[in-house]
Amino acid sequence: MAERPALDAFDRRILEVVAREGRISLSELAERVGLSKSPVQARLRRLEARGAIRGYRAVIDPAAVGLDHVAFVEVRLSDTREQALAQFNAAVRAVPEIEACHMIAGSFDYLLKVRTGGMAAYRAALAEHISTLPHVAATSTYVAMETVKEEGR
Repeated sequence: MAERPALDAFDRRILEVVAREGRISLSELAERVGLSKSPVQARLRRLEARGAIRGYRAVIDPAAVGLDHVAFVEVRLSDTREQALAQFNAAVRAVPEIEACHMIAGSFDYLLKVRTGGMAAYRAALAEHISTLPHVAATSTYVAMETVKEEGR
């Protein structure tokens, strides 16, 4: 596999700006990073092609759309062989309430971030979706009381 060229200071600055302001104009971006429009446009295309920029999106305020209940769920699996992990991973991707899923090195196997409209909706998601995921042996829930820092906030 060919090694990717390292990101230089201009690339890093471009990434920093577009991560905060995805709708910034090319002219404004060029001015902010200290290059003309053509090199900035070429760098953006290169960063997109190499996967450093995966896309552009709107950042929605969860509270504004009634999804302000956040729970973190430790998941222990009954089977951690590769096929079981692949089945669990695929099933997790199909559950809309699961906002993030991380495999963990520790006393449990996965940590899920689950976002719902309230405790009743969370309990339903846990009972109907999370607990029924392939190979789930046990779960432990931690309810967030306040979000102090989060991407996009």
